[in-house]
Amino acid sequence: VRIANSASELAGTRIPNRQTDLVVGCDLVVAASKDALQTYDLGRTKAVINDYVVPVAAFTLTPDLAMDKGSLTDLLSESLGREQAEFIDSTTLATALMGDSIAANLFLLGFAFQRGTIPLSLKSIESAIELNGVAVEANKRSFAWGRKAAADQAKVEKIALPDAPAGVIGIETLETIIEKRADFLKSYQNGRYAKRYLKLVETVGKAEAAAQPGSTALTEAVARYYFKLMAYKDEYEVARLYTDGSFAEKLNAQFEGDFKLKFHLAPPIFAKRNPENGHLIKQEFGPWMMKAFGLLAKFKFLRGSALDPFGQSEERKAERALIKEYEATMTELCGSLTKENLPLAVEIAEIPEHIRGFGHVKETHMAAARGLREDLLSRFHKGDVSQLAAE
Repeated sequence: VRIANSASELAGTRIPNRQTDLVVGCDLVVAASKDALQTYDLGRTKAVINDYVVPVAAFTLTPDLAMDKGSLTDLLSESLGREQAEFIDSTTLATALMGDSIAANLFLLGFAFQRGTIPLSLKSIESAIELNGVAVEANKRSFAWGRKAAADQAKVEKIALPDAPAGVIGIETLETIIEKRADFLKSYQNGRYAKRYLKLVETVGKAEAAAQPGSTALTEAVARYYFKLMAYKDEYEVARLYTDGSFAEKLNAQFEGDFKLKFHLAPPIFAKRNPENGHLIKQEFGPWMMKAFGLLAKFKFLRGSALDPFGQSEERKAERALIKEYEATMTELCGSLTKENLPLAVEIAEIPEHIRGFGHVKETHMAAARGLREDLLSRFHKGDVSQLAAE
């Protein structure tokens, strides 16, 4: 965006290298991209950046894209000057205050405006919001909350997230990570399923404490990735998520008047396969699927049992096998865990991170993950941790 007194003063469609005055970084990953960095000038460019990490479009094509929050903020601080860059989790704050993450953008704009970095009047910005004609009052409130955060961020954080300790917004403790996932698994299946999760996490925690007191890296990895395997998104879970009330609440918040739902699904029992590649072909289903989902969600107790009509597909069998395999692997590692091989054990525990997608996409990732598991386990048992630092 370029601002000038008249159109005649503006030329070109892009900002030249080292000519940016202000960065309103709604997306941390994009703000730290190569193209953006080229326009920043150390000492000249000021920045207000949302440090909530949002997966960008490139992540869908490159799922292992580096998106480490600490590295990205360090890169920006060095490029802009530490006094020139401000970071705030506008996504978490705006979502808590306004009920929608989209409010983060106007929140950030309000923050930047209050810092005196935008050469426009308050009246002109509010007029622009009105002329845009979309969610006018909500956008004005989001902008106002951003201004208040610039004036007293601690107070706004306390209003938005009253139970969060000061200075740790967006940061989960190990206890919170475990508790949230155990609660989710109760809703996903039942209390016994959640206890199964907690049992392995506790076992790993004790073994890690014995191997290296004070370390929690392995326990956190297991808490995250064992959960990921256990909460695989099958037909029952899709049905539950559509009918637990949150989906309808989001729809009604974003759309007004009459609207019609259509679902594109490939149920393994009914879907046909593409004769060329063998992949399931999605079909379109009408709004009546919501009633079907409501009924299906009630039968989640069948999951994995002999009566599960979906449980005999190759994908479901593979998902359940992965859970048991992970349990056996982590129990095995705990028996010979040391301070030296702990980092390698963490790598093994994080292997499920590489398993993504559904259907044939997931099958490909599962095969790659198994190959990686065999390689890392072999190194673990041989005591070969020399390659870890180099990698």
